[in-house]
Amino acid sequence: MTRVPQTDRILNSPKSGLEIGLNAAILSVHENRPQIVVVRPKENAGQAWDSLPFGPFAPLAHQTLEIGLRSWVKEQTGLELGYVEQLYTFGDRGRHAQQSDTGPHIVSVGYLALTRIQPEQSVSGGVWHGWYSYFPWEDRREGKPEILSNIIEPRLREWAKRDDPGGVAIRPFERQARLRICFGMDDAGWDEEKVLERYELLHEAGLVAEAIRDGRGSAIPWTGLPQLGTPMQFDHRRILATAMGRLRGKIKYRPVIFELMPESFTLFELQKTVEAISGSHLHKQNFRRLVEHAGLVEETGHMRTMTGGRPAKLFHFRPEVLQERPAPGVRVTVGRA
Repeated sequence: MTRVPQTDRILNSPKSGLEIGLNAAILSVHENRPQIVVVRPKENAGQAWDSLPFGPFAPLAHQTLEIGLRSWVKEQTGLELGYVEQLYTFGDRGRHAQQSDTGPHIVSVGYLALTRIQPEQSVSGGVWHGWYSYFPWEDRREGKPEILSNIIEPRLREWAKRDDPGGVAIRPFERQARLRICFGMDDAGWDEEKVLERYELLHEAGLVAEAIRDGRGSAIPWTGLPQLGTPMQFDHRRILATAMGRLRGKIKYRPVIFELMPESFTLFELQKTVEAISGSHLHKQNFRRLVEHAGLVEETGHMRTMTGGRPAKLFHFRPEVLQERPAPGVRVTVGRA
């Protein structure tokens, strides 16, 4: 993706030292694999980290932030976005500032955007890449990932026993309690929505590559530390974590999952898409009863011939449900793994 020149991205006066940008976590699901659009710079490609697509907000050209987002995403990637939701405003350390950098500080408004892709569809200026490559510990569809048991949890326990260095932020819970809350350790139970909290805890403990880049003192004692997920430029992995957690919560009370589905689908395909987003395996019969009783879908009257099995009924989303109930989502209960 072509980067907008710095001089063209300044939204305030040059003396303000502040720019406003728009970041997009653009998600789709293909073959039960959640994918996002990432930018991989051509120069120093072997060393450069992935980044989310980002561009400027131009108040003279864009009436709203969302219009600006849709406009440059269409221009730079060719994608027509469906559902778009503002996530958060990001301006902490790890954004774009570098040592000896005299340029303006960038404050970015992060967005979650959903779209549908076809197998042959590509994006100009970016590539589709699986989001679990950035957070491999978040995919529990096949059970608890080994990276949690063998790498993350032992090091987090070791970190929790260290003395707190001076100058760190005051936390409402002590470290051991945060391990239970965020990672479900000591049989506390896994909360699939706490994606951001888990990433930030790993950053605080110095266990992710961005912590080394940001000069975290907690990263210094570690030796022989394997890479925990693919790192991203600036604070883009934090933005992606925010998007993942938001979507995992959102599908429970809003029908946004259907933004990722084709016009007609089987209940098995719908289940696999929900599982892909939540990162957890769901009981087949319980899921079907939940979806049908909630009135989210209705039969199309057509069937799909499944390879090696009986034909399956095709369904489509019932938009009337938005008027029937205030919170029409897929209220799945994710079990422990």
